[in-house]
Amino acid sequence: MYYLIDTMLRSCSSEECHRGEYQYVAVLSPEEWIEEGAQFEMGIDLEPDFAEIYTTKAEVNYDSVTGTFAVPDRGSMTEDYHKFAFALDEKGIVFIDSGSMAAHIIERIKNTKKWRLPCLERFIYDFLEQIIHEDLSILEGFEKRLDAIDNDIDSGKEGDLDALNDIRGSLRDLRTHYNQLIDLAQEFEENENNFFKVEQLRFFRLFSNRVSRLHDIVNSLLEYTNQIRDTYQSRLDVKQNRIMTVLTVVTTIFMPLTLIAGWYGMNFKYMPELDSVWGYPAVICVSALIVILSLVFLKHKKWL
Repeated sequence: MYYLIDTMLRSCSSEECHRGEYQYVAVLSPEEWIEEGAQFEMGIDLEPDFAEIYTTKAEVNYDSVTGTFAVPDRGSMTEDYHKFAFALDEKGIVFIDSGSMAAHIIERIKNTKKWRLPCLERFIYDFLEQIIHEDLSILEGFEKRLDAIDNDIDSGKEGDLDALNDIRGSLRDLRTHYNQLIDLAQEFEENENNFFKVEQLRFFRLFSNRVSRLHDIVNSLLEYTNQIRDTYQSRLDVKQNRIMTVLTVVTTIFMPLTLIAGWYGMNFKYMPELDSVWGYPAVICVSALIVILSLVFLKHKKWL
């Protein structure tokens, strides 16, 4: 697919794209890139291996800027990333995508964007913005889920730690992705090859600032997950301490009773209490007295 950057993105043929009247955007499959890549005259031999794409980055070459995108699926962060490559120079940008994400983003831009001063820099800004345009609402959703987990823990319920760990993992993935997007925007803003107009570099700075704010929100939410985990652990420790207190009290009370039971459980022949009429009632009274005194002592020490 080929587009010209006019007041709106305009679909065109390959011939119109290479005519040079407008800056262009192209979306090619890896096979199409191998066949047609030389027509873009970027002076590179780029054959992206999508299995080896792990990061979003840009690399400056003599005649072009190349790079890759590894975009987490906002619907399910645990799924494989959307991966595609790109190459650009002052004439335009080519996306090499074995999937459909780049094409979908460009179609959204084509259907929703109209520019007063069209340029490649503005298109790249809109493309990058489309990658993150839903992220603020996604992060707000994470915050609400964390609030619900926190409220459950505060009310004494079992917090959903599996959901907490899933959210934490998604936030870490987003933080890494935002770091890479910031680096990408800064690489574009550096404009080492002078492919971009100096007055249009503000678009990359604007995008970098926006991603930095999202990055800060993610860091705040990650700190919130740590606080929730600490709160859960504290309440778990309190519960365990209460259980240990009960077990200690029971052990303290029954230890002397166990001693008495063990003592008089020894069937020696010459134990005088065995022949006494009052031996059994006396042991009962002594045992009851021990229990009462133990309870009074523990109550006095505020262990009960």
